[in-house]
Order: sequence, then C-alpha cells, then structure tokens
Amino acid sequence: MRYFIELSYNGKAYHGWQNQPNAISVQEMVEKALSTLLGEKADVVAAGRTDAGVHALQMFVHFDSEIRFDVQELVYKLNAFLPQDIAVHHIFEVKADAHARFDATSRTYLYRIALQKNTFNFDNAYLMKKPLQLDLMNEASKILLGHQDFQCFSKTHTDVKTYYCDIMKAEWKQVNNELHFTIQADRFLRNMVRAIVGTLVNIGLEKICVDDLKTIIQSKDRSEAGYSVPAHGLYLINIAYPESIKDGR
Repeated sequence: MRYFIELSYNGKAYHGWQNQPNAISVQEMVEKALSTLLGEKADVVAAGRTDAGVHALQMFVHFDSEIRFDVQELVYKLNAFLPQDIAVHHIFEVKADAHARFDATSRTYLYRIALQKNTFNFDNAYLMKKPLQLDLMNEASKILLGHQDFQCFSKTHTDVKTYYCDIMKAEWKQVNNELHFTIQADRFLRNMVRAIVGTLVNIGLEKICVDDLKTIIQSKDRSEAGYSVPAHGLYLINIAYPESIKDGR
C-alpha cells in the first residue's frame, strides 16, 4: 500500500531535503523515524528537493508499506520521535501508482525580505538595508510569465533534461515590514527561485532596468542573471495534486 505524508520543516539545521553522505538531511530524519516506528526499512520519495537552509511549510512524500497501522497514532508517534523543527501533519492512503514528485501539478514558493532589522526574524527573512522599488519588481515579475526557458536561473553543471518551466504566478506584496515574493510553477530548476529573486532585487535597487530581464532570460547564461539570495528567506509553501491520486476507499 502507498501512503502520502504531509509535513513541514525549518531547514536551518539541515543540508537540504535529500540524503547526503556527510551531512544531516530532512529525508534522513524522516526515514529514520518512520523505519523505527514501522519496524521495517522505509524509504520516502519527496515532491521535490529543497536546498540547504530552505524551509517548507508544506512538503509531501510517499512511502510503501504492507503493515497495518492507525494513521492518527502514527502521526502522533512520528511527531514525538522527530525533532521540533520537523512536523508531520497528515498521512493518507493513495493509489498504488501515485507519485509525490511526478503527480504534482504545481509548486509554490515564498521568499521573504525584511525591510528593517528585527531580532525575531533575522534567520527567517533576508534583511535588505537599501530601499527597493516594489513597482519595478512587480513589472519585471510579469515578464517571467511570458517565458518558459529559464536556463539563466539554473545552477550550473546541473543534470537536467530540460530548462523549461511553466510559471503561473509571480508577484511581490508588502506585508507589514516585509516584502513577500510568491512564485508558482509546474516545476523549478535547482536554485531557480533564489536566482530570480536576486535578479529582481537588482531591478528593485535600479542596478539594472526592467527590460534587461528579457535579455538575461534570452541569454540562457547564469552569469548574466543576478546573485542567489540567501536560503533562509525561502519557503516551499504549497504543492498541488489532482484528486485522482487518492485511494477512494
């Protein structure tokens, strides 16, 4: 039987989602807890990979098991077993061929920029000391919707078959003393969101103009795009799936 787990985590203490040979990952912690509680080796497959220091308000993973268990009891035990920076919210049975990664129809990320020093969010948002032109950043964000090849924002030497992504939403909003950038797409390249934000920040600082973004995208050259903003301001906030993945029983 196949199950989905919905969880969240603060990525500060981890070297990303994926298992690493010489560093602690979120995947390692989840698999260790699940294997211990089920009494069998449990491998989980995630909807995607977050980089070191990146957070997730919503992540889905799937695992297979023929062991019968009470769902609510397993949620409770996992939360008791896992460290405080990883939380399990739901476990539910899905169809045998449902896949946490391949069946996802969209992912949404949030990037937080703090506009003033705050002792309570310095490790949860990226502090910008210089003023940003929000209208210019939103004007540039609309340009992203008209393109699909985002090689210029991809980490170099990455083994991917295509640089095409369908961006459905990209916008900035001011929320109290922070700027929030929300971007939704069917898929993302490695380091893509942080590179996009860094480029849009350069536009907001008026280091480059809005139309320069078109030239950057067309260049397909990572060195033409902006810097990669720090990981601690990035959050995976939503993953969408079709209703058809559910078991239906």
